[in-house]
Amino acid sequence: MSNHEFIETEILNKPSGSVFIASDFVDSASYDNIRQIFSRLENEGKIRRILPGIYDKPLYSKILDQEVAPDINAVAEAIARKNNWSIIPSGNAALNLLGISTQVPAKWEYLSSGGSKDYQIGNASISFTHRADKELNRMSTKTALVIQAIKALGEENVSEDVIAKFASKLSDAEKAQLLTEAKPTTAWIYEIIKKICKA
Repeated sequence: MSNHEFIETEILNKPSGSVFIASDFVDSASYDNIRQIFSRLENEGKIRRILPGIYDKPLYSKILDQEVAPDINAVAEAIARKNNWSIIPSGNAALNLLGISTQVPAKWEYLSSGGSKDYQIGNASISFTHRADKELNRMSTKTALVIQAIKALGEENVSEDVIAKFASKLSDAEKAQLLTEAKPTTAWIYEIIKKICKA
């Protein structure tokens, strides 16, 4: 199997909705070859260009009889990979990804080690806000998600039911990690985290 055939097979075997960039395949071929493969598959309607250099394998809805919108969080992660940024979902994005809120945000917000930048993807937008690298890399993704979700809710909106909901999203190992990693965060957030880990 040639490199072209290998990469094409890799792409076509990905689950529908997957988002990818050229560097995801750079171990198997040159950037120029990968771009040629992307261009051909796009022309054949097998993949979809979302942003320059960022593609997905579209998910088709039989109910709607059309391709559905891209997975916005996956697009954000692809943008981060393309630019070598570290990112953390914040605001309503954090609440949605944790399953605390089922409301799909129109604006997906992220803290980023890169520059502050906005992208429009159909009816949704992605907003990156710069933060220092050390703020993004000192904890696991799950710990960072919980902290950002609590911030998004605000202290007055974290009821016992909400605490129970947070607790149900975390394994015992994640709770132990959360207690350790979140110690440097704001006092009121850490008090809520202690309640979550006891629930």
